[in-house]
Amino acid sequence: MLEELKKKVYEANILLPKYGLVTFTWGNVSEYDPETKLFVIKPSGVDYDVMKPEDMVVMDLDGNKVEGDLNPSSDTPTHVEIYKAWADKGVKGIVHTHSSYATSWAQAGRGIPCYGTTHADYFYGEIPCVRCLTKEEIEDAYEENTGHLIVGEFERMGKDPIAVPAVLCKNHGVFSWGKDGNEAVHNSVVTEEVAKMAYRCETINPRVQPAPQELQDKHYYRKHGANAYYGQSKKS
Repeated sequence: MLEELKKKVYEANILLPKYGLVTFTWGNVSEYDPETKLFVIKPSGVDYDVMKPEDMVVMDLDGNKVEGDLNPSSDTPTHVEIYKAWADKGVKGIVHTHSSYATSWAQAGRGIPCYGTTHADYFYGEIPCVRCLTKEEIEDAYEENTGHLIVGEFERMGKDPIAVPAVLCKNHGVFSWGKDGNEAVHNSVVTEEVAKMAYRCETINPRVQPAPQELQDKHYYRKHGANAYYGQSKKS
């Protein structure tokens, strides 16, 4: 079942250590198939050096394992809630990591401000940091409640998950997403890079302010939206 998707998800997972986003097994990638309404995700705690495409686990949106000999990632319930809320918006791939710089912002409880055009090319405004879960949320359905929190906070803040394809979870780590697993990994790499840049920027100039809104708008909209002109697929 979904053999091609298993291969894609395996290959996307292998990109995490390649780009320095994970240490040991601290991360996972999944991808959703809209035709079957199933998704494939990395197995829990399996080292990237020994993992194989056939180890990937097929899940449904009720959180049930459909196929696979191994247990799915412990973060699977978070992926479930994000797909349930945002698959219809175009979110078909999700990545979770504890990448060093972005997780440092998460542990500090701060979103990543948009200080420059690298950030603005990918994210419309700040990458938010959502609150820590309550004691009750942690003790009962922790991973599921993480998904509810991400979705609920984006709705509360009026943020479009397609325009801001990443989030920091306070005291925890990073989730990013995209139109498939590879794009989600790409956005995870960019999140880590802009987290690093923002940290260094504040170190150099503690009084730095976010980039002017008109500059943020120019860089975001030249790559996204109806009038985008960046790259070879658009007239330039």
